[in-house]
Amino acid sequence: MLKQWMRAGLCAAALVGAAAHADSYPAKPVSMTVPYPAGGATDVVARAVAEQLTQLWKQPVVVENKSGAGTTIAAAAVARAPGDGYTLFMTTSAHTISGYLYPDLAYDPVKDFAPITLVTKVPLVLVVNPGVPAATLPEFLTYLKTHGDEVNFASPGNGTAQHLSGELFKLATQSKITHVPYRGDAPAFTDLAGGQVQMMLATITSALPLIESGKLRALAVANATRVPALANVPTFDEAGMPGFEAATWFGVLAPASLPPERAQRIYQDISRIVATPKMRERIEALGGEVVNSTPQAFADFITAEQQKWGKAVQVAGAAKP
Repeated sequence: MLKQWMRAGLCAAALVGAAAHADSYPAKPVSMTVPYPAGGATDVVARAVAEQLTQLWKQPVVVENKSGAGTTIAAAAVARAPGDGYTLFMTTSAHTISGYLYPDLAYDPVKDFAPITLVTKVPLVLVVNPGVPAATLPEFLTYLKTHGDEVNFASPGNGTAQHLSGELFKLATQSKITHVPYRGDAPAFTDLAGGQVQMMLATITSALPLIESGKLRALAVANATRVPALANVPTFDEAGMPGFEAATWFGVLAPASLPPERAQRIYQDISRIVATPKMRERIEALGGEVVNSTPQAFADFITAEQQKWGKAVQVAGAAKP
């Protein structure tokens, strides 16, 4: 009987210890990797979430920018990290494109990651340098017919939604515009505002301050409906180019070995943050649409995105040899 009591006591102690260990997360600083330089749309969203998680968790959530190679440098680093919840990855639609763009990746974009949540989707907006002689989309399309070979379009890197959307725009308009990739939004906007490149299909989140300051001119939003943050800018449909829609998204992943219960815990905490009126207003003011999906819903979304962008890479001929 004494042995049974001792065994029962040991089991109870083990359960209490396990519960205490589970409740202790996070017990140290958490890293949130961003695959682009500071200042771009992904970085803006990541820092907004990290700031609120820091307050909620009482532990620093530190944003680490690891840019380059169409998000694959950052993704490879996250894939190799321990699946303990202390390495998170705020990534974009480029993550679901990379497997088609780079056939020799050192990781699998799906199998090596655990989905946490899709935070937001952000429509793209066609912006041009104010020196371009076009105030509307129809005027710009007319300009491309005779000067298309003089127009360069920027993107934050090969394989991003901005890049492939630009390629699809090129096909749709039968123009001769040339792609110029950059290491993130910030350097791309620097050259766009300076006139070194002439156009970009950019996320509203990152382009909005430059549009509002007059450094860039917005011609059309690639969305089914107008966006409140750019209420005066028509959609492509309204501007006479029906059916052209494009968006990027921002979601949180972790290494694949992350236990499901910890993934659920992180999702619930981020969900609480994103659902607050303050965060919703912040995202919508930047042109984003709050999604806040569950881990399973995000997994299903990633599957659908892979199929869509895989076709876009094929159509654009953008895959690396």
